[in-house]
Amino acid sequence: MQDDPAARAAELAGAWLGSLRERPVGIPVGPAELRARLGGPLGEAGQEPVGLITELAAALEPGLVATAGPRYFGFVTGGSLPAALAADWLVSAFDQNAAMYVMSPAAAVVEEITAAWLLDLLGLPPQAAVGFVTGAQMANFSCLAAARNALLAAAGWDVAADGLRDAPELTVVVGEQAHVTLLQALRLLGLGTARARRVAADDQGRIVVAGLRR
Repeated sequence: MQDDPAARAAELAGAWLGSLRERPVGIPVGPAELRARLGGPLGEAGQEPVGLITELAAALEPGLVATAGPRYFGFVTGGSLPAALAADWLVSAFDQNAAMYVMSPAAAVVEEITAAWLLDLLGLPPQAAVGFVTGAQMANFSCLAAARNALLAAAGWDVAADGLRDAPELTVVVGEQAHVTLLQALRLLGLGTARARRVAADDQGRIVVAGLRR
């Protein structure tokens, strides 16, 4: 066995990826079994890294779902392409702090270039601002926060300084099939789900424009 935990992790990852075509999508396993495999009392000493990685992979495997396999049709979850997976490994290995340019010039420039590519791809003005978020929840939260602040500013209200108490009321129009993350964002932003006015959506979940007009 290698004495390099990264090499051992790569070996285990390769074995997992190589098994996707033949393995079942999921192995029936209950939470109690997974807790028993992964849990136990918190130790007072460390553990040899390669052995730890090996044990961790074995304990996790019964609870893994073959999302990237050819028989997975559960949710709208895409499998990673080999190049994207390898790049993600590099990101973890390089271990950069991307908060500002001086902390990682490479990360800052990659974000700048990727933002420009996205604006071009979506046909948006090149001077538009771009923010990268963790997923649908933060995307909805960020966009609604920007809209809330802009609308209140247009009404002469500074939400950053004065909060929402006594602020002008806002109405949020959503499709009747709006994703739960949008409603959660309304809660987090202090607007509340009662502000949401639902309009009809078609069989693809898209808002019917006539409903917006009404």
